[in-house]
Amino acid sequence: MLRHMTYRLIVLALLSASAFHLSSCGNDDDMPIMAGNTHAATGEGEKLYQEAKSADTAGKTSKAIKLYDQVATRYPFAPSAPQARFRQAELLEQQGDILKSFDAYNLFLTRFQGTGLYTTALNRQIAMAQSAADGDVKQSMLGLKTKLSLDKTVEMLGKVRDNAPKSAAAAKAQYTIGQLYEGKHKSKEAIAAYRQLVKDQPTCQQAPEALFRIGKILTAEADRGNQNQANLDLAKEAFNDYLIQYPGDSRNAEARRMIANIDSRDLQRSYDIAQFYEKTGKIESAKVYYRDIVKGTKSGDLHDKALARLKVLGG
Repeated sequence: MLRHMTYRLIVLALLSASAFHLSSCGNDDDMPIMAGNTHAATGEGEKLYQEAKSADTAGKTSKAIKLYDQVATRYPFAPSAPQARFRQAELLEQQGDILKSFDAYNLFLTRFQGTGLYTTALNRQIAMAQSAADGDVKQSMLGLKTKLSLDKTVEMLGKVRDNAPKSAAAAKAQYTIGQLYEGKHKSKEAIAAYRQLVKDQPTCQQAPEALFRIGKILTAEADRGNQNQANLDLAKEAFNDYLIQYPGDSRNAEARRMIANIDSRDLQRSYDIAQFYEKTGKIESAKVYYRDIVKGTKSGDLHDKALARLKVLGG
């Protein structure tokens, strides 16, 4: 008897769950019409599109935006779906709602890649992202010119990069991401962004400067005492890579000066270590560093000082 009641309860629970699921799906206005139902849905989608156009023509912008969104979301296979999504983005942009407009353009670019409006939508998205990066996005609230958050701007630039891979726009977007992070003193993120650009588009206009900036950032980190020797080694590597990959670039001479400066820091560090060992009575260890300085230089102040100490110490 107990087993029979338990079985009935399980069956009733499953039937209830199934009925709830079906009723939930049936009432969801945002669910897109599946590809198999496109023929039946075309008429509904086109009718809704005409309603949106009428609201648009009548100056009922908010209503038009909502209806255009419904057309593109619920009837993505309808002939007017691309125009609906594009017009939604366009109206949002005209209203000054840059973030929603950007996202609407992104939905268009993701879903309607083969349409004639694709290039126009991509160019609008590019302009918005670069404008956001420059702090020139006008928010609709109060009509004030304000900057978006760093994360949001980077997200926008990342979508531009991904929507136009290997293009000049993608390179500029990725380079701008590096600049934004660098300007906020987020060295790790800036270096990663610049490295990604050099890896993905080594021949683009911004790649040489991106690689050079990596060296500069690492040198600055060393100046601030942040793992200075390790960062100096990485900086020197970055400058050398820059010289190898982009010989004749406008900042080659500066890169060579930076390398020379790093080398002189290494020599000074070796000399300081040698003196420390000498003062603490570890003469043989001091000699090792003095010899390295002499071998690594042909002349110069530290070369002469190290050679003099070796003569005194019998090295």
